[in-house]
Amino acid sequence: MQMQGNVAVVTGAGSGIGRQIALSFAREGARLAICDIDMAAAGRVVGELEEAGAEAMAVEMDVTSEEAVNGGVDAVARHFGRIDTMVSNAGIQIVHPIEDFPYADFRRVLAIHLDGSFLLTKACVKHMYPQKSGSLIYMGSVHSHEASALKSAYVAAKHGILGLSRVMAKEGAKHGVRANTICPGFVKTPLVEKQIPEQAARLNISEKEVVDRVMLGGTVDQEFTTMEDVAEIAVFLAGFRSNALTGQSIVPSHGWYMA
Repeated sequence: MQMQGNVAVVTGAGSGIGRQIALSFAREGARLAICDIDMAAAGRVVGELEEAGAEAMAVEMDVTSEEAVNGGVDAVARHFGRIDTMVSNAGIQIVHPIEDFPYADFRRVLAIHLDGSFLLTKACVKHMYPQKSGSLIYMGSVHSHEASALKSAYVAAKHGILGLSRVMAKEGAKHGVRANTICPGFVKTPLVEKQIPEQAARLNISEKEVVDRVMLGGTVDQEFTTMEDVAEIAVFLAGFRSNALTGQSIVPSHGWYMA
């Protein structure tokens, strides 16, 4: 098992990619903190993990609140005795052309993705640095490298996360802490499925055209990336033992954006 005894903090873990990462980590022997703003969803995932024989705890966490993030991470460290892996995965999507983009919505997207990643990092390294080890994993996107119409907030946030990860690779190196970003293409989660009718209406095209042209048009095979694809990369990054792999972005996207 690649993560035997590893303690992992995963945000946005009540559903979607975060849940799948938690399940994959547990399969490899990790102990999990399932962090989500929806405590009921977090509790359901903890139930799944415990049924499978894993150790897990639910943590109610609004990643835009410094108090909530610090308190949640400290509670995990008290419960398990250490923190080895961080997965900053909480996120939302709001799409508008910039002339119609409410500033409050723009700030909300950045607060959850980018501010949340900063706050979670700051809280976790406090425990990782004394251990002289740790893995910081950020959920970026192909939009950490590329841009799409209607997504000014999301693209700005995801570019920022990539920058934060690279800074942490440099700052964390002397403490044995690695930082990397997973940058998936479109993954068919509820977050993405919600975008299909929204973009169809905004772009005045059919929902099928949104999928075939906007979402998958840049891929080599017209296929969505799966949650399992992303989770397997997270397992690999969490289990990697040296600074040979740090400051990098890994892009599972069926060939959309080739670094």
